Amino acid sequence: MTTNYADAYQPDRSLRGKLRRRLVRLQHRRPLARGPDRPMVSFAFDDAPLTAAQAGARILEARGARGCYFVSAGLAGTHAPMGVCARAEDYRALAAAGHEIACHTFSHLDCGKALAAEAAADVSRNALAMTAWGVAAPRTFAYPYGDVAAGPKQALAGRFSILRALHPGVIERGSDLNQAPAVGVEGEHGEATALRWLAEALKRRAWLILYTHDVRPDPSPWGCTPQTLERLVDKAKADGFDIVTVEEGARRLGL
Repeated sequence: MTTNYADAYQPDRSLRGKLRRRLVRLQHRRPLARGPDRPMVSFAFDDAPLTAAQAGARILEARGARGCYFVSAGLAGTHAPMGVCARAEDYRALAAAGHEIACHTFSHLDCGKALAAEAAADVSRNALAMTAWGVAAPRTFAYPYGDVAAGPKQALAGRFSILRALHPGVIERGSDLNQAPAVGVEGEHGEATALRWLAEALKRRAWLILYTHDVRPDPSPWGCTPQTLERLVDKAKADGFDIVTVEEGARRLGL
């Protein structure tokens, strides 16, 4: 089975769509009461391609770190534009090794276009599927495509300790936990972008979430090479960051 959701996805570039994306950042906010005591970084893998579950996990584990895998259960074992997605047994192995198995929507539903009830139902279906695999109920969430409308944002707000989007930034006092920023390690300039944000997080003693998709020598436009991931993890360790899963980062902040 081949899933073409990423190829088919087109953001709403109309004036209405642009205004909606701008306004939703101001709606249903849950500001972080206190920032981190020291700089933290999380390495996340969206949609969990098998290469991320294998090469990505090995790179982190070799350095004493663990990652966060945002999973759409409906994609498990399918062929996606960034490669074959991991399966239930892969997620169980990751969880047993100490990695976080976190929540997307079941069908990779775009929360920027969905109704509130539709998004909530798809998220519930995803959480049930994940627990049926034998992994812990997810405590953190990432919006597929990074987009969300006001209705789904409000409907999902109370279900997770943090809900992650894709607009770049760091998490510090006042950050919106219902639409938290993250920085992509993807494309030609992904590593350079990540390094700039690592420096910013260090300076501001903030929490940075870095995300990618596949981890392979010939990555998709949404992924990175193993060497890129190795250099970023090594840089974070050398700079004194605490490398945490997203769940652990949220817990340290009392969430």
